[in-house]
Amino acid sequence: MRSANETPPDRAGSDEEAAAARSAMDLLGQRWSLRIVWELEAGQMGFLELRRRMNNCSSSMLAERLRQLQDAGVVEKNEKRAYELSFVGIRLSQALEPLWDWSRVWASGERFNPFPPGAQQ
Repeated sequence: MRSANETPPDRAGSDEEAAAARSAMDLLGQRWSLRIVWELEAGQMGFLELRRRMNNCSSSMLAERLRQLQDAGVVEKNEKRAYELSFVGIRLSQALEPLWDWSRVWASGERFNPFPPGAQQ
């Protein structure tokens, strides 16, 4: 197991690349951020509709997260005052597609077997 300060070998890069990855993880690791992206994949949504879909998220927390995602360029508020994913947000949701796929398998209780049938373990 690697130490907390060690960069994984396949992720080695410049300090700027590492800082960018940490910033993205900080933003997306905040509670409700990924859920907002997931909800907005369906299309534009007003604040109240988004709040209704996020049932356990308070209005103040949702407003704060939306501001942070807007500041990061992930979410935009359009002329109808509805929220939608920006171009950057759409690219993010595409990048997260494997996570959504993994979550469906994980939630089903199916366990992953990294070894094909008959492979030596």
